[in-house]
Amino acid sequence: MKHSTNQQTRRGPGPARRIGRTLALVLPVMMVLSGTLAVTRVNWTGSPSSSTLTATDVTAAGASSRAAARAPQDLLREQLLTELQDKNPGVVLTHLQEAVNGHPSLATHCTSIARALGRAAVRIYGATRAQSYARPVCDTAFASGVMAAHS
Repeated sequence: MKHSTNQQTRRGPGPARRIGRTLALVLPVMMVLSGTLAVTRVNWTGSPSSSTLTATDVTAAGASSRAAARAPQDLLREQLLTELQDKNPGVVLTHLQEAVNGHPSLATHCTSIARALGRAAVRIYGATRAQSYARPVCDTAFASGVMAAHS
């Protein structure tokens, strides 16, 4: 018994296959982006959001005539370095990220502020403990500040 083979002409991928391929490319990208955005909005301190620092708080704190002449990034740096005396670097890094998220103009200064926090954390906590608080705020500037102070 002979079997006949039906040869069909292939016209290319059908609409379902094209949609599937598109989703296979787009969905992972969307998941990564939404995960990244979710991580930046997490309150890493564990305390209520009412105690979080914003760049507006920093500007309001510098209402004196001497502080009013200083740039917002300098006020933020000073505020966070002072806060580092009382709170762990994880809390302070969260406040830095929230300030940058609230006022994107501070993003250009985020790296230098995070490095300064890293150097100060080494003085307060020691290199090993300070490094344990490192996380990707302003890329890895906090960790590089820790390493610079340690070397």
